[in-house]
Parts: sequence; structure tokens; C-alpha cells
Amino acid sequence: FAVYTPAIPKDFGEFVYLMQKKVPLLKRAQVLGMISGGHKTLAVAGTHGKTTTSSILAHLFVAAQADITAFLGGICQNFSSNFVAGTSDSIMVVEADEFDRSFLHLNPYGAVITSMDADHLDVYGSHQNMIESFSQFASLIDEDGYIVLKKGLELNKLPLAHVVTYSSDESLSADVNACNIRIENNLQCFDIKGIFNIEGIKCGLPGLHNIENATAAITLALLNGLPEQYVKPAIESFKGVKRRFEYKFRSEEVTLIDDYAHHPEELKACILAAKQLFPSKEIIGIFQPHLYSRSRDFAQGFADSLSLLDHAYLLDIYPARELPIPGITSSMIADLMREPKAQLITKEGALNIVGLIEDGVVIFMGAGDIDQLLAPAVNVLEQKRKK
Repeated sequence: FAVYTPAIPKDFGEFVYLMQKKVPLLKRAQVLGMISGGHKTLAVAGTHGKTTTSSILAHLFVAAQADITAFLGGICQNFSSNFVAGTSDSIMVVEADEFDRSFLHLNPYGAVITSMDADHLDVYGSHQNMIESFSQFASLIDEDGYIVLKKGLELNKLPLAHVVTYSSDESLSADVNACNIRIENNLQCFDIKGIFNIEGIKCGLPGLHNIENATAAITLALLNGLPEQYVKPAIESFKGVKRRFEYKFRSEEVTLIDDYAHHPEELKACILAAKQLFPSKEIIGIFQPHLYSRSRDFAQGFADSLSLLDHAYLLDIYPARELPIPGITSSMIADLMREPKAQLITKEGALNIVGLIEDGVVIFMGAGDIDQLLAPAVNVLEQKRKK
């Protein structure tokens, strides 16, 4: 048989050839469900944060020298891979993707749900349909297992599994709270209180969202047998995931960051993290919207998030699997923005902007091919530094 992902168009040459040859075709999600079926599987779902959270979860078990297999949605810097190989008896950590309802092929022993913001409305039709899909996912979790749920998220029906809530807001009284959040020696530090109590956890990743991601991963790991002594050294040594607030160039004057953010909430988290880390610097964002349907559905949200920047620039929409939708362009987002008004630019224009920055932080944001501009952008900054 052959394995494909929903990103492959049905008229793609190789796909058509295999169909004509009557080769059995299985979605990647089906195969992941088959592979994980014989393991104690811990799945991480959510519209944002699942790649980082699942990577932290895998890193926690690796740090404890546990037998672990992991299928991740991005390149974890600690592994230089999106895959960790264990034995046939290993715990399996998987990123559970909600797109195309892929995560309904899994039967996890335990899981995290980080968020259920509206997304993929081209697939789901409505936010409520998407929440229903997450509720179905929660119902698949083993009744002896745990679902670690961000406090405030509401499923349509309670799962049979034990529910443990987490939050970074103590006023919400979650089962596990990240609290006493502070900056020490340029690192975020926090304590965990509730059903687990750990003080002085140091996290090298910026932003409140990453404290929450770490808290979710720690909670599920501890509920599944991770010895508490491994938590602090593992979180401190976690290096992050490629294209998630990844530093590409740093000097005293200019910093270049690459981020996969492609949803308004992800943009907001990324920009606020930059503001937290660089309070005295101007934050410049170059954003490539991803999908016409997403740009249409969340135009105001994108405009609101981009308005947090000191200077905003928009590339053309990256179509991915979609055909253009009449009237849906990057200028529609720009027109909805408050100050600063975004400027529409080409890829060449993006490199020109990078070259003009004398002092500031520039973030390339998007899930399309904007990452192909990074190497030339770094080259521009390197050449400028030599002058």
C-alpha cells in the first residue's frame, strides 16, 4: 500500500497513477493509528501548541531514559528530528492533528488538549463542529487514562477518562497551576502548584503560551509515571522546535526570528513574546497569510494581532491546497488594521526591509514558503555587519 497526507491534491500525478494501478491508499493518520495501536499512546491535540507540547513531552521521557517512541509535527531541536525510535513496548508520544479529523484514527491512553480556537473552517464548516470533533477525540481516550485539559475549554460531553485541568491563571483554580512566573537571568521561571508541586522550573522558551505548553506536558508525563526529579533539568535543557520562535540571526542591534504562526492567536502569542523579551526594541513583522479561506475567516483577527507590531508588512497569500477566492487578498487584512497600517510587499521587498533595519527585532511569520527568505535575509544582515 501507499501512504498519503491530505496535503496531496487528488489530481497529483503519482496519486492518480497509484489509483489507476489500484494500489491500496491509506491516509497517514490511518497508518499512525495502526502503528500506535499496540502502544501506550500519549497524544497531544489542540489548534495551537501541540508541536511544542508533544516535543516537550517526548523530551521529558528521553531525559528520564524511558523507552519512548515519538511522532512529532516539527523538528525538535533536541533530537534534530521529528521522530524518536523506541522498542515495540515503548510509550508512544504522537501529535494529534485535528485537520481533516485525522486525530479520530487514534486510540490514546492519555492526551492533552491545549486549545480549541476556530480553525480549519474549510473542513469543519463551523467552530461548533470543530469542538464536536475534539469531544469525539476525548471520548477515544482510555477510561483508565488521563486527559489534561486547559482550564476553560469545554467539551460537548465529558469523556470516560479522568480529566485533569491546567492553567497559568491561578484565579481559575485548575488542578495544576503554573504560578509565580518571573524572569531570572533572561529565562522564564515558574512554579507548579496543585496536585503536583515543583518550584523553580526554568524554561528557555519565551512567552506565557510556552509556560502553559510546558505545564501541560509535565502534567501528562507525571500522571504517566515520569519521576519528578527529571522535570526541572529536562525543561531547562529543552531547545525548542524549528520554526517556533527560532532565532536565525542575532547582533546587538538586530535580531531575526522565524515563526510558523499562521492563526491570529499564534501571531499574538509570538508578537507578545517578542515584546516581553525585547521591551526596548521596535518589533517588525513580515507575515505571509496561509490559505485564502483562513484569510477570509479570520481577517479581523489577523488585523488585530498584527496591530500589536510597531511595523507590519504583508506578503501575498500563500495558497497551499486552495484556488484563489475572489476578493480575498492580503490588502483586505491591511485595510482592517489599526495603527500601524500594514504595507503590502513582495519577497524582494521583504529583503530590502531587512537590510534597512538599523535597530530592532524582525519576525518572519507564516506557514507557507516564507521560510525560503530566511537564508537570503540572514545573508543581507551578515553582509551589513561586515561593513
